[in-house]
Amino acid sequence: MRENSIDAIVRRIGPSARVTVLTGAGVSAASGVPTFRGKDGLWKSYAAERLATPEAFASDPRLVWEWYDWRRTLISRCRPNGAHRTLALWGRRYEGFRLITQNVDGLDEKAGSEGVIRFHGSIWEVFCLDGCARSPRRWVLDEAPLGHIPPSCPWCGGLVRPGVVWFGEGIDPEVLRRADAALDCDLFLAVGTSALVYPAAGLVDAARRRGAFTVEINREATPATGRVDLAVQGGAEEVLGLLERRLGGRE
Repeated sequence: MRENSIDAIVRRIGPSARVTVLTGAGVSAASGVPTFRGKDGLWKSYAAERLATPEAFASDPRLVWEWYDWRRTLISRCRPNGAHRTLALWGRRYEGFRLITQNVDGLDEKAGSEGVIRFHGSIWEVFCLDGCARSPRRWVLDEAPLGHIPPSCPWCGGLVRPGVVWFGEGIDPEVLRRADAALDCDLFLAVGTSALVYPAAGLVDAARRRGAFTVEINREATPATGRVDLAVQGGAEEVLGLLERRLGGRE
């Protein structure tokens, strides 16, 4: 069954194919990046869902920044795994390849991917909450651990916040535009996603409505499993590695 599934995917990937991949926490988990779920979602007895909100930041920015400093420091020690490297390779090989990620860790870029559609932002970017005219809209703050918590805007001294999308916030319109354009594809792979967080969870359905062959690659079933054309059970690194071995041997 696994071999047949791999064959079905490989047949749809070629030099002129339009392939879009959506990745979730399951891709970076193999690199040691903590997820929001299970025991990894707890920090000092706080659930991630309580900290990753505008309300939590407004109430106690220092607490929220302490949590992000902990996450950033952990992520700074992580390295891209085989799944990240395979996706970066496909991005160089196939002109019609697009990568959308729900992950904020930046490991796709570390692996060499370019033009990544970062649906939920980046943990390494920040922006000034005061919206001072002197600062860029967003800038990279890659110091980990931070020397001062909470960090301040180097231009005006105001409070800055992580450049990520929190629970209850909308997606950047430009990101939505790029993601929507990527749904016009021949093959859509949802890899390592929980299919629980919207609007990202709705992308696979939208791609299928536009005629894409949709595939889910995950260790366990998700709410999207019954709605895709093909579901492959397995880890991202393993399954993408199998696909690349077949694709590489074909060329």
